[in-house]
Amino acid sequence: MAPSSDALFEPRLALASLSGESDATWAREGAEEAGVAFMGGIALDEAARAAARDLVARGRSEFLPPDPIQFVDDQLGALSSVPIRPGINVRSTTLGPIRAVAHVCRRHDAVLELNAHCRQDELRAVGCGETLLADSDRLGEYVATAADTGATVGVKVRAEVPGVDLPSVARTIEAAGGSFVHVDAMDSELVVADVVDATELFVVANNGVRDEATVAEYASMGADAVSIGRPSTDPRVRERVRDAVDRLLQPDERTGGGEMVRFSSNRSGPDGDESAPSIESVDNS
Repeated sequence: MAPSSDALFEPRLALASLSGESDATWAREGAEEAGVAFMGGIALDEAARAAARDLVARGRSEFLPPDPIQFVDDQLGALSSVPIRPGINVRSTTLGPIRAVAHVCRRHDAVLELNAHCRQDELRAVGCGETLLADSDRLGEYVATAADTGATVGVKVRAEVPGVDLPSVARTIEAAGGSFVHVDAMDSELVVADVVDATELFVVANNGVRDEATVAEYASMGADAVSIGRPSTDPRVRERVRDAVDRLLQPDERTGGGEMVRFSSNRSGPDGDESAPSIESVDNS
């Protein structure tokens, strides 16, 4: 299918969530270049919060506010006068908190991103993160619960999970009322084209986005937007990618399935809440 013509955000550059770091202050710093900032991730229910506490105990940075729903409300509200669309990445094992946070997102015209991406053992053990990719019924129920509130909802997913077909996952998200899918392509960049072809979802491509070459590659696959992970804190990278996005991700300039641009990269491992390395990358996943 052709890329979506309905923009979820403009400019078509997203800032991807970094655990324990991506708050309203972080989003504000990237507002000049990006169209949306996914804050979080936020653990909503007790099982997800217990897993987050276990992660903190072994040195990972996590948001653990006393009241996660109120925290989301406060963070979204802090961006009410900032020229960027706010988003929030969340983890939950139950539907109630997803419904509650979706109502908050709708009130703020924020984008709700359900986390089917994290791969830490602690999160997988309670049914969070990438476990959702192999459980289409539960994933669909999560998306439908959020979408029924009228919120704009989508899912962050990860490639290279054994037994998982991402185009099928994308179809589940679309059928349940989702609006977008945020694809961490890992070292399987061509999966972005497969997801674009599978649905009419707005597709955000993530992994190794640093410069014009990476933006060009994802644009050639039909991605509607790209996101920056760990380097989102570096204004030089944000400016460089924004310049490329302005040139290459205009709706009438994307190929929608034409010849693909290929290039050599030095991707070899994790990078924060995305997975491509760079000289400045930190293994925090």
